[in-house]
Amino acid sequence: MSDFSHLNDKGQPTMVDVGGKQPTHRTATARSIVSLPPEVLEKFAADDIQTKKGSVFQTAIIAGIMAAKKTGELIPLCHPIGMDNCHVAIQLNEQQEVVIDCTASITAKTGIEMEALVGATVAALTVYDMCKAMSHDIVIRETKLIEKTGGKHDFKRS
Repeated sequence: MSDFSHLNDKGQPTMVDVGGKQPTHRTATARSIVSLPPEVLEKFAADDIQTKKGSVFQTAIIAGIMAAKKTGELIPLCHPIGMDNCHVAIQLNEQQEVVIDCTASITAKTGIEMEALVGATVAALTVYDMCKAMSHDIVIRETKLIEKTGGKHDFKRS
């Protein structure tokens, strides 16, 4: 009926049955980019932004990891999985944008890309939350999969 893996032959939502699959090592990296206005960027010192709520990037890193672990609870048809590892890195790029990379890995029957995407997204939302008292002119520009390995297909964004 459909090329969508989460629809059955009647077009109804379904969880993908991974029971017959063999576990493989899987990794995924997702990236979110946040644009901050000058009044927030001027608070950047060393490698983080300090606010009354605390360290922006350190808080976002923890939030991203916590969110990645809860992906199966947040996305209705995702399998609940236990990650082997999750790493969130945050830095400013040349355009003075906050670049958040979330890399997750697991050896399992199903993938880890949604965990990486959720981790990067929630880290970006946490940057917004931590900085909104200084300005609401904050834009979460994009979240995208950068790379994934394992499973049916590997993917690498050029």
